[in-house]
Amino acid sequence: MQREHGTVIAAHGRHYLVETGGEKLHCVTRGKKSDVAVGDIVDFKRTSADQGVIEKIGERRTLLYRSDQYKSKLLAANLTQLFIVVATEPSFSDDLVSRALVAAEAGGIAAHLVLNKTDVADLLPKARERLALYAGLGYPVHEVSARTSPEATCARLMPLLQGQSTILIGQSGMGKSSLINLLVPDADIATREISAALDSGKHTTTFTRLYQVGDDTAIIDSPGFQEFGLHHLTEGMLERAFREFGPHLGQCRFYNCHHLNEPGCGVLSAVESGRIAAMRHDLYRQLVHESAQTLGY
Repeated sequence: MQREHGTVIAAHGRHYLVETGGEKLHCVTRGKKSDVAVGDIVDFKRTSADQGVIEKIGERRTLLYRSDQYKSKLLAANLTQLFIVVATEPSFSDDLVSRALVAAEAGGIAAHLVLNKTDVADLLPKARERLALYAGLGYPVHEVSARTSPEATCARLMPLLQGQSTILIGQSGMGKSSLINLLVPDADIATREISAALDSGKHTTTFTRLYQVGDDTAIIDSPGFQEFGLHHLTEGMLERAFREFGPHLGQCRFYNCHHLNEPGCGVLSAVESGRIAAMRHDLYRQLVHESAQTLGY
């Protein structure tokens, strides 16, 4: 049987749904190793009319993943954008937002913040105040209310999604599902189809899935998560992933400065003067610590 090309549109464990020319096939990988991500372009061989084996993963333009000390979790490949969905209520985690931004920077993926539930007027000023830090770093913040202003929400977000491959991530309760249902016609039907094809039954929310919206636009939904480990990033990658560190990196007394407690450090002096937010530097310190544990320093 000859090889065919397709795009991985869903992943559940070591089972994948591959779309090719309007057909969807249930595919597995050879052997135990499973390093296929949603958004991957793959070569596969059919084993039956609607099943196949993935033989090869095409070269990736980008890859977004999170990792703890022991394993990594691929989120999606060939992304151009990351939308971090937060809300006025429940309260969102700054740690999670900042980690997602660091992952995007390190992966060469543009990041946006989407503030949902702006109709909760009494909590809006506080949410805006917290997001001002990220807006000040140059990350666009888009205010929407999926529930009370669906048309305005679509008008705001659809032009940004056009021609892009975008993943939406966020903690549970931020309204990400409502956004997906607005932006992707028939998302529920597609999800049920995918779920049935992967035999994942009731676990419809535990897998990442890609919706093709038009020819050149993909929207990827990922399960809500409360942690975003970045153990795979080295110290050098981390210092470059905090975009506000950039202007200060050449200003340190020591060429091998870690920006933690060295004298004459350009980054630390920017933290002291308020040009770099202490909260962001605290996260950098934490991530360097996590990275060192993983690398076994």
